Amino acid sequence: MKQIIAILIVTLFYGCDAPVEKDEWRILFNGKDLSGWDTYLGPLYSEEKEDFDGRSVGLNNDPFRVFTVVTVDGKSALRISGQMFGGVSTVDSFENYHLQLQFKWGEAKHKPRNKDKRDSGVLYHAHGKQGSEWFFWMKSQEFQVQEGDCGDYWPLQCEVDVKVSMNPDSSFRYDPEGTLKHFGSTSSVGTNIKKFPDDMEKPNGEWNTLDLYTFGQRSIHVVNGTVVMRLENSREIIDDKVVPLTKGKIQIQSEGAEVYYRDIKIRSIEALPEI
Repeated sequence: MKQIIAILIVTLFYGCDAPVEKDEWRILFNGKDLSGWDTYLGPLYSEEKEDFDGRSVGLNNDPFRVFTVVTVDGKSALRISGQMFGGVSTVDSFENYHLQLQFKWGEAKHKPRNKDKRDSGVLYHAHGKQGSEWFFWMKSQEFQVQEGDCGDYWPLQCEVDVKVSMNPDSSFRYDPEGTLKHFGSTSSVGTNIKKFPDDMEKPNGEWNTLDLYTFGQRSIHVVNGTVVMRLENSREIIDDKVVPLTKGKIQIQSEGAEVYYRDIKIRSIEALPEI
């Protein structure tokens, strides 16, 4: 009883930004509605112009019901239709945490990516203005969620260092024994890093579990229990100065493909796990 009262007092004192107790999960998706989340949609895609055109639909304005709560496989899930590009982001920001969630692909695909791989993405350390990245997303680091590429890294106006080896096609893949290289918006070697081992993703129609660990300027991408990427020195460049990037919101992308997310939860950590 004393512990419950203490938690209530802390919650009342801190409000929605109450600290997450170590080893205690905080549920981010309640399975009923999008409480604790903001939606954001960018410009509509014009088939006539074959480009995104016009003003952004904006914040918490979802006339096409891109983001809805549905029941899938007997459990509540967040459905992202992919019909429009944008994202759903936590109201709160987080630092030093373990994020876990499950996802599986739907069937629908939409222009301009109707002939491409199904694509989404979990953006972390998201901050700044909604839509600052290509009209749709926030500045952030990306844990890629894409068919066959889950766990890849992409920067959204940010920087990172990763140990890598070069693939035959001159792309880079994560290699724990490789050379530490800089990737990001100011990198001379590029932005994308392929995960390794290759494709730990389950076949379409099955649920996948993603784990993200981030502590200080380091993070780990885990797909279905396997480490596929370790990242160091998370940072951004502001007014030509290097600024450590260690915290922010979590934003899940809508990027042309129907996808379902469920069991989204987070807990604080005191160090990265030895995995």
